Amino acid sequence: MVKVAIIGASGYTGAESIEILLRHPKAELVYLSALPEECGRVNEVFSRFKGRCELEIEPLDFDRLAPLADVVLCCLPHKVSMGFVPKMLDMGLKVIDFSADYRFKDATVYEKYYVPHTDTENLARAAFGLPELFRDTIKGADLVANPGCFPTGAVLAAAPLLKEGLIEPDIIVNAVTGASGAGKNPSVKFHYPNMNENLFAYGIGTHRHLPEMEQIASDIAATDVKVLFQPHVGPFDRGILSTVYCKPKAAITDEQLSKLYADFYADEPFVQLCQASPCVKDVAGTNYCQVFAAAVKGMVVCFSAIDNLVKGASGQAIQNMNIIFGLDETLGLK
Repeated sequence: MVKVAIIGASGYTGAESIEILLRHPKAELVYLSALPEECGRVNEVFSRFKGRCELEIEPLDFDRLAPLADVVLCCLPHKVSMGFVPKMLDMGLKVIDFSADYRFKDATVYEKYYVPHTDTENLARAAFGLPELFRDTIKGADLVANPGCFPTGAVLAAAPLLKEGLIEPDIIVNAVTGASGAGKNPSVKFHYPNMNENLFAYGIGTHRHLPEMEQIASDIAATDVKVLFQPHVGPFDRGILSTVYCKPKAAITDEQLSKLYADFYADEPFVQLCQASPCVKDVAGTNYCQVFAAAVKGMVVCFSAIDNLVKGASGQAIQNMNIIFGLDETLGLK
């Protein structure tokens, strides 16, 4: 059994991780931690766990954590996580970090969008946790940077085209997320009276997932890729629908696209190919990414749908955990 701890267990991704781990046949949840004001028995903090989990969410205590766990799911915010990760690594724990703190190879890129980085020594140590593209570097890693939700959906939509060098290295990404993407303590714009029957763009030209998308896309394409990214938020709880616009280097047909995607994702348990644009409802509560690509007026338009809390966060983290420990990648996730 893999012994699992969650730091930041009182948030959305913490709760989603608990949900998955409770049905995982080879993992045991052994420790939950959060800010003191958010502590208490987990089945009281989240009523959904009544009769299913009796663990206490408690203030973080490294002395208690170290002997209990093999791996820590670090569900802490950006800027906070890097204050805790080095100590957990020094204690011999494996860490899967949900924040952006270890996603970037170049600390200056991180610092442009976030804050000064205080643990640059561990950046090179972190494996980027998008299994479909970087599985080999995740195996045996002791620190995994779980990807952002928008980059996960957008990159998986276009990855076959990028990998094969079939498109120009300039792509446009439009994506719509559900309100849970704003986290447990959202801004006023994300509260129900403003979200209900509404749809709006945000982070215009400034969203923090843009440089992450460019880094992953460039790694896949083996050349610099520029991304124009515009996120939107819609009046639904969970899910992300991404639309990616690409200019092919040569004419390509729908039949060629279908074969390309089928070959590229043939052995991927969590990527499902669709015959038309996927829907967020069809992947809600799952770790699946549904994709579709079409040739349209000399362009290629790619679509993907994921659940931002599962494939975009907690499910992907546990997929990464399974890989690290040599388990069946799908355990707890199907």
